[in-house]
Amino acid sequence: QVQLVESGGGSVQAGGSLRLSCAASGYTRDPNCMAWFRQVPGKKREGVAYIDITGSSSYEDFVEGRFTISQDSAKRTLYLQMNSLKPEDTAKYYCAAHFSFSRCYSAPESFTYWGQGTQVTVAS
Repeated sequence: QVQLVESGGGSVQAGGSLRLSCAASGYTRDPNCMAWFRQVPGKKREGVAYIDITGSSSYEDFVEGRFTISQDSAKRTLYLQMNSLKPEDTAKYYCAAHFSFSRCYSAPESFTYWGQGTQVTVAS
């Protein structure tokens, strides 16, 4: 049973930084893609950053170079370093993974496994 557990959320002032972690377990081969999504109440879940099994990463446009996704395969941990945070980054952040497709897609429906989320609040 694949499990994803996020940590590292919290409250920061605008311009501050946070590093989210996602501890993964329960699988015998690495996921084809892991990603970070976020969701604000009343809005659709949106992708933030993606990293595939080759280590190739991609980001949604709103990231604008402020976030970095990385993974430590040995530790089975996914990270999201978030710098220059803005109030509009306030959301619950989720870790996601799939083993199905050969590449990462931005659609939440393409991901099979999800963590419980960690809240990020950025004050102005």
